[in-house]
Amino acid sequence: MIVRILYISLGGNTHHFIKKMQAYAQTHSTVEIDAEEITDASFDKLEQAPFFALVPTYLDGGNGIDNGVKEIMTNPLFEQIEYQNNRDQLIGIVGSGNKNFNIQYILTARRYGDYFDAPVIGDYELRGTDQDVERIFNALVQRLEEYTQAN
Repeated sequence: MIVRILYISLGGNTHHFIKKMQAYAQTHSTVEIDAEEITDASFDKLEQAPFFALVPTYLDGGNGIDNGVKEIMTNPLFEQIEYQNNRDQLIGIVGSGNKNFNIQYILTARRYGDYFDAPVIGDYELRGTDQDVERIFNALVQRLEEYTQAN
């Protein structure tokens, strides 16, 4: 089984988390993590298989609820998911952020979930802990198995 992930990592936290999850998969499972970082330089392409999105939260000031909800810096990932029918292949979202920001914690992931009608299946803070890696890995595998059985 291959768990496909599209992600964006501006400060390196998401990239670090992906690398930890790939290492976990190699030592604890037969599941492979196929992760692709989306950047401003990425070309939009049609996704041919179910995938997950891992997205940090970056907002343009404000409180993230009634003002300051303009997403910044995650636009390339948003555009990749929005490209043609890619949203149809999106089967789950994992959010990251800083819990110090209270209600804004994983706000971008929740907004992606609402916009693309995909479940937020997990979250972790900053670079995540080893327990977060195991928990998120298991959630991705379980969601992919459920999706595969249903389709």
